[in-house]
Amino acid sequence: MRKELPAEVPAQAARTEAAQGTPAAAQAAGTTQPAATPAAAATGRDSSETPSLTSSETPSEAPGDAPEASLTGRQRLVQGLWPPRVSRAQLIVALLLFGLGFGLAVQVASNSDSGNALRGARQEDLVRILDELDDRSQRLEDEKQGLEKQRQELENSSDQAEEARRQTVEKEKQLGILAGTVAAEGPGITMTIADTKGTVEADMLLDAIQELRAAGAEAIQVNDVRVVAGTYLTDSDKSVSVDGNKINAPYRFKVIGKSQDLEPALNIPGGVVQTMEKEQATVTVERSTKIVVDALRAAKQPDYARSSSQ
Repeated sequence: MRKELPAEVPAQAARTEAAQGTPAAAQAAGTTQPAATPAAAATGRDSSETPSLTSSETPSEAPGDAPEASLTGRQRLVQGLWPPRVSRAQLIVALLLFGLGFGLAVQVASNSDSGNALRGARQEDLVRILDELDDRSQRLEDEKQGLEKQRQELENSSDQAEEARRQTVEKEKQLGILAGTVAAEGPGITMTIADTKGTVEADMLLDAIQELRAAGAEAIQVNDVRVVAGTYLTDSDKSVSVDGNKINAPYRFKVIGKSQDLEPALNIPGGVVQTMEKEQATVTVERSTKIVVDALRAAKQPDYARSSSQ
């Protein structure tokens, strides 16, 4: 059987011969070789070997340019902040700011705790506290006016030496009352604390003394012991010792001062009376126009301090 090749086969054979460099074959294939350029002749390569770039081989942009161009401002901000790059100085500043914030938080919490007692107080209690503050301010103002009056008397007196001696004697009596070296009497209150359970401790009695002093008490006596500036209290076998003198319940306070200020100071919310009642102790407060404080303390001569007046 006779088989004929397709017409394109001779053409393919002719192109093959042309590639091998046969001029006749190239002419038979219908193609001609272009003349070599000078550059190609110098390098020993023809122009057919010079690589050409197609549209698919066009250089593209760097791999990282396209993603960065497509990022939004928020994404770039996140990339700049995370992961964090913390230096030593930044770490120190962060620790200082943390300490400052912690201190402020503790201060705010302590202020809130101190105001809880007043926040839960009744209107009558708040009014009484305000009245007590007004009375303290008035006492300070009266003391200021008294001192100014003494100065004017010294300046205007014809016999300044005699006036100075008189005021010195008066001041000595006042200091003697504060020091507990002389007896005192005047209006005030009597507070009795009955402690049948033995739960009242020295710090509770000390709180009562401090509250009375803040309310304007001028002389205080607990049982048979005079309370002065250097008085200290300690617990001693279910009882209390005042300046080393053991006292037993009931504890009886004799206080000289303005009774209208002393009694409310003991009855404020969270004050002395409520604290004692929580410890199952009974507190009674009585006003009187005459309170006698007759417990005395020996005058103590200072070892080193001397008067600087000439």
